Amino acid sequence: MKKIVTKIAFALFMLLGMQAVSAQSLSQNQDRPEVIAKKTVAELSQTLDLSGDQQRTLFRAYVSKISNYRKEVESKPSTNAGVTEAKKKIDATFKESVKKALTPEQYKKWLTLQDQ
Repeated sequence: MKKIVTKIAFALFMLLGMQAVSAQSLSQNQDRPEVIAKKTVAELSQTLDLSGDQQRTLFRAYVSKISNYRKEVESKPSTNAGVTEAKKKIDATFKESVKKALTPEQYKKWLTLQDQ
């Protein structure tokens, strides 16, 4: 009887352990704005030597830009005049957010990175 209880407890332990491992191995959707923004900000952080506040501000700006692009630009036909206007507005708002977050030297370097 004691061996049966031990085997059942061991089987339950293994089942719970496997469930925890499989939950940890789930990958994030690489197409989500947050994932793209996090990757971009991490690369910029190394290049521009960003502070924590700058990283958070840029992360929010990138998420906002990507989300707005998907909502206003990518979901509609590009021949629509409103789409080009929305794109210009989104880009201007994004650049203004970046300019506020970065120092003048960092912003100049960021602009050169965007041109590449």
